[in-house]
Amino acid sequence: MELQVVRIEKPDDVNVILGQAHFIKTVEDLHEALVNSVPGARFGLAFCEASGPALVRLSGTDPELVELAKRNALALSCGHAFLVLLRGMYPINVLNAVKMVPEVCRIFCATANPLEVIVAETPQGRGILGVVDGVKTKGVEGEKEQAERRALLRKFGYKL
Repeated sequence: MELQVVRIEKPDDVNVILGQAHFIKTVEDLHEALVNSVPGARFGLAFCEASGPALVRLSGTDPELVELAKRNALALSCGHAFLVLLRGMYPINVLNAVKMVPEVCRIFCATANPLEVIVAETPQGRGILGVVDGVKTKGVEGEKEQAERRALLRKFGYKL
């Protein structure tokens, strides 16, 4: 078995949902879940088929994000992995809808942070072992950081 680190390429204003599903129907069902959750949703989606022709299957509403999802999915090449790249919205707006898609088995992460994926390759294929989401923890929040966190949530409209 060989281990590799695959860095997900994305602009700073793009969020990523990385997950695993189990069926080719995933592409259309994820697309429907996203557009039904956020009117005017801008996203690109790619799914790594794990059998048959083993293609990257694509969908989305933003051609740039569809292309970026395709390139990242090819770099991963992990069976049944999917990537959703979001612009102008946060994963919290769609994550429950994504998790409710019947084919979705797990979500590895939902993030705007720099993202690395730990991939194992065997003679059979490739699989995701885990992710490195962001940077190493630097300390513990104090009163100032608590106030900043609370203010940020209110600025985004997630708290009153």
